[in-house]
Amino acid sequence: MQEIGKTLIIFGLIILGLGLLLTFINKVPFLGKLPGDIYIHKKNFTFYFPVVTSILISIILSLVFWLWSRR
Repeated sequence: MQEIGKTLIIFGLIILGLGLLLTFINKVPFLGKLPGDIYIHKKNFTFYFPVVTSILISIILSLVFWLWSRR
């Protein structure tokens, strides 16, 4: 039972972290507007794909998980 409790606490912290991230993500001024992000705007069509932002987030998450695994 103790392992289930620890697992639930970890999942709760992860959900809390994601909630905080989603709440304050629009406060980061450069996120989503980096050079290399694709933005096409026509009359009735808008396409946006944050290539460089996705790569930056991937690198940061990879570093976090790598540091976590070294513990």
